[in-house]
Amino acid sequence: MHLQVLSSGSGGNSVLVRHGDAALLVDAGLPAVEMDARLEAARIGLGAIDAIVATHGHLDHTRSAGILARRWRVPVACAPAIQSNAAVRRAKRLTTLSPAAPLEFDAGAGAGPLVVRAIEVPHDARPTYAIRLEADGRCAVVLTDIGRPDERVADALIGAHVLYLEFNYDPALLDAGPYPAKLKRRIRGGSGHLSNEQAASMLERMAGDELHTLVLAHLSETNNTPDRALAAARGALARCGAERVTVHVAEQHAIGPNLAV
Repeated sequence: MHLQVLSSGSGGNSVLVRHGDAALLVDAGLPAVEMDARLEAARIGLGAIDAIVATHGHLDHTRSAGILARRWRVPVACAPAIQSNAAVRRAKRLTTLSPAAPLEFDAGAGAGPLVVRAIEVPHDARPTYAIRLEADGRCAVVLTDIGRPDERVADALIGAHVLYLEFNYDPALLDAGPYPAKLKRRIRGGSGHLSNEQAASMLERMAGDELHTLVLAHLSETNNTPDRALAAARGALARCGAERVTVHVAEQHAIGPNLAV
């Protein structure tokens, strides 16, 4: 299994997951033309995607999901509550994504199935899911848009070899920044996003012996910096004896490396 970030941030989010002959997009939050360009940069044929998995209904995660699914004749897998959203309902096929039942995708001869598990997280688009991806004994986790540290969520996601984890904002930069007070309250509220320190606390709980790669995700371009997020992440890894873990910062405007899980 491989994981590659196509875009990460408030301008649009998407992660490409490949295993054997199977290929999924976790979210499609960029405009369709830009999604095409990112997939081309990742050297994957535009008809090679088997499904789009939508974590929740906010446009920075679903903006082109329905358009692309319709074009590629593939399903959008999402919660029933967002299947009527304008960005999703353009798809001709919809599949229910639920914590109650994992989805499986055939990866072809010689490879086990790619299994997708949804875990509900606190966020102000309900429901919002973290995604746990499993294949042939390997595990990748996509966890963003979670409003506060949550032990239940962390415990459900322990065991990742590759962890894509939100480090959204630095509290001092948010306080001093240009956002209106209402938006600042929403971001730091229990249904908004994780600060660097909150993400570090989740990381300490989730970083097991299996973890070899951490991707810092959904950084705010206004209220955070890569250096601040990296310092928080590396501090957490040091505290739990996991300095060996490779750390990447996901970008908004360019694809990331193709990471072997």
